[in-house]
Amino acid sequence: MALYLAKQGIDVTVYEKNQRLVSGPPICHLHAGGNLYREISEQHCLELLQQSIEFVRFFPSVVNVRPTVIAVPQGDEGKPGALLPRLNVLRDAYRKLVELDSENQVLGNPADYFYEFDRQTLDTLSKRHTPEAPQSLEEWLIPFAKHTDLDKLKFPVYVVQEYGLSLFRVASSVELWSEQIANLHIRTDAKIEQIRENEHGYELKLASGLTESFDFVINACGFRTGTIDDKLNKPRQRLVEFKAAYVTKWAKHQHEKWPEVIFHGQRGTPQGMAQLTPYPGGYFQLHGMTKSITLFDNGLVKSGGTTSQPQLPEHLVDKIDNGWPEQVQTTRSKSAIQHLAQYVPDFESAVPAGKPLYGAQQIPGLEPSLRSADVSFDGERYARLEIVKASSALLAAKKIMNRWFVDQHVNISSSHVLEPSEIELTAKQIARERGYPESLAVAY
Repeated sequence: MALYLAKQGIDVTVYEKNQRLVSGPPICHLHAGGNLYREISEQHCLELLQQSIEFVRFFPSVVNVRPTVIAVPQGDEGKPGALLPRLNVLRDAYRKLVELDSENQVLGNPADYFYEFDRQTLDTLSKRHTPEAPQSLEEWLIPFAKHTDLDKLKFPVYVVQEYGLSLFRVASSVELWSEQIANLHIRTDAKIEQIRENEHGYELKLASGLTESFDFVINACGFRTGTIDDKLNKPRQRLVEFKAAYVTKWAKHQHEKWPEVIFHGQRGTPQGMAQLTPYPGGYFQLHGMTKSITLFDNGLVKSGGTTSQPQLPEHLVDKIDNGWPEQVQTTRSKSAIQHLAQYVPDFESAVPAGKPLYGAQQIPGLEPSLRSADVSFDGERYARLEIVKASSALLAAKKIMNRWFVDQHVNISSSHVLEPSEIELTAKQIARERGYPESLAVAY
């Protein structure tokens, strides 16, 4: 968001409490259609599709280009065919966006937005050799067909062009661009002590004693967003949810190129959705939408009383601020491995491979299933980023630009073009500094 505004010629200063940017909940997926979420509306799926396309156009080097498999387990109440009407709507919407602007074709050919695979086709694919570099959708599905217990699934299985996102390459891109754009100022390790509104705008004071003044304030979407609302007496209802994903290594199959795989399930139950996100070198990021894996007891809280800031239990805030006990990391990582192994039996040989990716995300309003949101305004000079998914940030920035700076488009250009290799090099450094494997920063 800050990068977009700065590129339009707006003088932007970013204050980040941590030492580097983009260090919140575990970003790993481009929700180009919202097919991970059966419970959200068709309209929200269409919004996620459009937002994702704009995000990829702005950040082409942060995407891991591989398909996503959507499977419904035998023990789940859902029916695969129930996904088909929405998939058709999304494919038609993508086609229309490409017809309007050919640059919107960032998810492959619209005709290839999704395909369905029956049991017989997957059985045939399971007998084929796994290529090191898949060249077709069928080749991408070979490892899935080989290692998944297909008897545990309903058919057909759908394969959708929802790609992966690299949290570390997003952070790297913003940091590198900030070095090229003179009007984008990044202040890290910066804790806001006071903020007050005056007749000219806002005055902000940091814990370090630094005081600066601004015409406008955008309250970013960290989980402590409500504390800024409180300081300015601008109440807002919201939820905060603490979640985690787990880094594992499946060395036995480290040379296989997997698609991302989603096994649908009812959120919060022992059979909650299982998500397998691949990275190079046999690393996989795991989500399991159960309270022993990704979700936590009392991990979803709402604002109320005299504060706009939802209050997470102290032990969860302590995880965010000070890290996790190693035993808890290991226990939950192993639970995630077992959760995936019920569908991919050989995944039982995977091992924990680093600390979890974790954090708390804000959700505007009081609807926990909300996934498509962007920005809200309070008064003439104050806005809140209300994004739940990273891909919504660009739309939020455009709405802010059109409301506050409609006559000020300058389009700052730079002679320097960020090369993917340059972005990846810095991303690997960020991953190392945060204690994660470099593979999570490498293009897949």
